[in-house]
Amino acid sequence: MTHPSTVCRPIQVEHVAIEATKPFEAVKAALESLVPPLDAAIPEALRRGDIVRANQALQRGPELAIFSARDHGGLLRTAGLARHAVQYEIGNPLTATRMTRHRIAAALYAPLRVVLYENEAGRAVFEYDRPSSLFG
Repeated sequence: MTHPSTVCRPIQVEHVAIEATKPFEAVKAALESLVPPLDAAIPEALRRGDIVRANQALQRGPELAIFSARDHGGLLRTAGLARHAVQYEIGNPLTATRMTRHRIAAALYAPLRVVLYENEAGRAVFEYDRPSSLFG
């Protein structure tokens, strides 16, 4: 019987935090108006096995799309905290596909995970790990 193996190695990542001069809701609205959600036709076509239709939707899509958004502030309510915080996965599906076809573990970082939250001063903060530092 074989046993699983584990490999651990440190990686260096450049972390970026941008504090906006605007409140959370204004920055969230601006982000979501500039970066549309991923076209629902893409995952639907993939579920049906319609690769041609999925590729067509990918080709006509925007440069960046929101793959998912999670209300992390809502989750904090379970701990009795009230915070504005949304975690997004943002990226280009074609870029993610090109990266993962060469190295499937790149799926850990593509699409890119970012967080937008309101800090104690009431300003929006946008944080992410710089992709170029992750991918080399």
